[in-house]
Amino acid sequence: MQQSRRNWLAQAGTLAGAAILGNAGQAFAQQPYPAKPIRLIVPYPAGGGTDTVGRLIGQRLAESLGQPVVVENKPGASGMLGNDTVAKAPADGYTLLLAITALIQSPALYKRTPYDVAKDFTPVSLIAKSSDLFVVPNRVPASTMREFLALAKSGKLSYGSYGNGTSSHLHGELLRQQAGIEIAHIPYKGAAPLMSDLLGGQVDSAFVDVTSANPYLTSGKFKILGITGTQRYKALPNVPTFSELGLAGFEPNGWFGLFLPGNAPRDVTAKLAAETARIVRLPDVTAKLAGMGLQPVGSTPQELAAVVAGDTPKWARIVRDANIQLD
Repeated sequence: MQQSRRNWLAQAGTLAGAAILGNAGQAFAQQPYPAKPIRLIVPYPAGGGTDTVGRLIGQRLAESLGQPVVVENKPGASGMLGNDTVAKAPADGYTLLLAITALIQSPALYKRTPYDVAKDFTPVSLIAKSSDLFVVPNRVPASTMREFLALAKSGKLSYGSYGNGTSSHLHGELLRQQAGIEIAHIPYKGAAPLMSDLLGGQVDSAFVDVTSANPYLTSGKFKILGITGTQRYKALPNVPTFSELGLAGFEPNGWFGLFLPGNAPRDVTAKLAAETARIVRLPDVTAKLAGMGLQPVGSTPQELAAVVAGDTPKWARIVRDANIQLD
């Protein structure tokens, strides 16, 4: 009997201990998110447009969530190094990715990428959209797209890009395909050297993102003949879209989006999406993004997922038709 009592007490003690541990674990699990600092991976160097957007959103998220949001720049391999860091991170809501359009372009440009965009990332919010301007230096005797395409029939003109596989390259190849012109591609190492040569008249034309062109829009050093995307840019109301010019396929915008690793908790995703959308709509944040030439959005996860699903095959088709392969 005494032995049975000791056994019962031992079992009761074990159960009580388990209950205490279980309650402690439950209490820990139910801690309001976030309970610790958050990493925000920017897969490009510090000081660029992506970094600027990331730090702006990261700072405001830290203020609203009550936890530090630490921005980590992880450039390399056309953004794939930083993207992969997030793809392989725990899906607990404490590692975020500030991605751009290259996230969905890379799978078409490279035979292998270290992640599957559809499976390894959870869309959170579309922060902003961007467009590319098609510009020519003043020395080129064309003031409209029609006049430029007529000149390009000679096969003697060139277009510059930020580098092989960038959006400015893909748009240039799309123009060549759609307009049936022969135009030489001159790849640069980023936006700065291309803008320098464009302003100096060393290259005949280029697709440049509005953010890079923004400081020079009123310089009078180049002419803007068209804009990508589905709508005109408010600061340039007289510049037509390519659709208006009768050239199809230029509808996909560039974008900045916030992602979590794949299979992230729905409640965490929803909370981050709501906070990000609220932040993007704050007047000062909207003004800063617009000042960079961006179109502030602040979407739901479903809306960002729809953009990813809709634009991925469009970019893949451009890459395939132009036979561009980077590895």
